[in-house]
Amino acid sequence: MTGAEQDRHEDKAVDQDREAERVTDRAEASNALHRLHREQDQSPWIDFIDRDLIETGKLKKMVDDGIRGLTSNPTIFAKAVATGQYDELIRREIEAGDDASQIYEEIAVTDVGDAADVLRPVYEASNGTDGFASIEVEPNLADDSAATLARARELWARLDRPNIFIKIPATEAGIPAIEGAIGAGINVNVTLMFSVQVYERVARAYIAGLHALHQRGADLSRVASVASFFVSRVDTKIDKQLNELGTRGALEARGKAAIANAKLAYESYQRIFGGDEFADLRAAGAQVQRCLWASTSTKNPDFRDVLYVEELIGPETVDTMPLETITAFLDHGDVRRTLDRGVTDAHQALREVEAQGISMNQVTDELIAE
Repeated sequence: MTGAEQDRHEDKAVDQDREAERVTDRAEASNALHRLHREQDQSPWIDFIDRDLIETGKLKKMVDDGIRGLTSNPTIFAKAVATGQYDELIRREIEAGDDASQIYEEIAVTDVGDAADVLRPVYEASNGTDGFASIEVEPNLADDSAATLARARELWARLDRPNIFIKIPATEAGIPAIEGAIGAGINVNVTLMFSVQVYERVARAYIAGLHALHQRGADLSRVASVASFFVSRVDTKIDKQLNELGTRGALEARGKAAIANAKLAYESYQRIFGGDEFADLRAAGAQVQRCLWASTSTKNPDFRDVLYVEELIGPETVDTMPLETITAFLDHGDVRRTLDRGVTDAHQALREVEAQGISMNQVTDELIAE
């Protein structure tokens, strides 16, 4: 890394630190994060992690101000490593003979474990429904069910905490691994979901895993799962195509597909987990698999910066947000129930997209492939 690159990474780290400080300051003033959970039964999580966030007490302060969970992924860790925070640890690991994958695992497991410890009081106070930190199975295993499940077991055993989520992607190979992990009593954060059809398969994989666990006499109440539905990436991809079409109908359809798509996923959630499919498991103490809204920062500067947060507020859900979006929502976010409002309009919005010759199935297939 050149000196200039190092300076840029250090500047980015300083910016992230300042952003975290602004989050805590504004939370004290508005308490919007607490209101999300208290008034709307939605859990705000943070989509960010680095060593500084934990060691300086900033994560603890954010938890006090209403953050109820944390998500991470390899990209977030790569950015954190680039800041230089881990240079000494990396030097020690190299001297010990560890390769890049072993060093990454050491960093990720240490940070996620420490974050889970900070969040443990939330987990206990919520009776095991919140207070989780997530770690992701390596993306290169996404097309191998057996390897994904084996890796999930390894990470679960190594972290050895009840408030850990193992992130498994909703690929063709990932869905059987999700069922197997739930059946083994492992908490799962299902990631990379873009379509309602895939969401329904994921929900039923969770239910099947719970049935297997129930048959062994396990305590279902201690197994948790969230289904992470990615939002803004859908609009980014579809709106690009609508702009290229340039017709009046195409331009009027911009900025609607992502929210509509998420609302329809929640409609499926209500039907599946509120109906007969889940009734016996609910009676046995099982938790619902909550929808988690991910990728909720806006990419289009023409959109309100908290658009994807405000339009997806509803009960039994999670919203994981980057620091900048948390700051914006604390400053000017509107806390009101919106998720199950305008569902008929949501169906119509997706029909209008399809009417422009854009296939939602093709778009969502391409997104997960990317």
